[in-house]
Amino acid sequence: MAPPPQLPEPAEAFAARAVPSSTTFKPNILAGKVVFCTGGGSGICYRIVEVLLAHGATAAIMGRKADRLSAAAKQLSESTRRKCIATPGDVRKYDDVEKAVDATVKEFGRLDMVVCGAAGNFLAPIEGISPNGFKTVQEIDLLGTYHTVKATLEHLKRSHGSYVHISATLHYTAIPWQAAPSAAKAGVDALSNSIAVEFGPFGIRSNCIAPGMIQGTEGADRLTPKGAEDLVVSRIPTQRMGQKDDIANAALFLFSDAGNYINGTQIVVDGGAKHFPGPWLPYPDSSLDKQGVKELVMGSKL
Repeated sequence: MAPPPQLPEPAEAFAARAVPSSTTFKPNILAGKVVFCTGGGSGICYRIVEVLLAHGATAAIMGRKADRLSAAAKQLSESTRRKCIATPGDVRKYDDVEKAVDATVKEFGRLDMVVCGAAGNFLAPIEGISPNGFKTVQEIDLLGTYHTVKATLEHLKRSHGSYVHISATLHYTAIPWQAAPSAAKAGVDALSNSIAVEFGPFGIRSNCIAPGMIQGTEGADRLTPKGAEDLVVSRIPTQRMGQKDDIANAALFLFSDAGNYINGTQIVVDGGAKHFPGPWLPYPDSSLDKQGVKELVMGSKL
């Protein structure tokens, strides 16, 4: 009996593509539900809102720049044929968040899903961060998340709703020049866990999504040294940069009924990159030769 044919050895690493949510999820799984999203005017959170709308939700997005936010809400409404409104404000100011949430509930009558995605970040060594700069990142990321939870909590109690916080993997090990956002995101993870424990009996769930390197985002642009794109990809086990759809699909799953037993956890969406811990920036040069490294990265503060 002849042996079965052998598959050829792979000639190169395999990298699966990101897929749109429509290939997997029903278009109406969020029908009748309302999402409020901070940071929804751009980047990852814009795509999350777009996907949630495409699956039946209506939405309100919050951000500081009113003109850009209004344009984003209009574009989201047009691309999905679902209603999205702009509720401008600064998450560092509780009154702003409360007004935005009130406007959302007045418009739609309820609130079911909350995405805490507003974030601030810049590259700076610890000795190069001013006290005000460090404080600002904490206020946007951590205090802004608390403000959003505080303003939406009673509404989510009534709807037995769910929180998704956009965190990061920075604090799982340590990355040079990222002390401020690392501290803030560690706090967001801890706050989310407390929400899950305290309000699980009310039917509220709280989870974090920790994106890895997501192509086309400001964070990936800043953390990828110029000319090192191939090196960065080679250190990701799935052999590709993440896409915004990868994060949006994870959020859609967590908000759907299929995710209703997932509570108080951090979903890492990074292609396995966290298993290769270490600095993305050149090391130890990032500590010893700051001015030299500055030329390799975007948005550094020295």
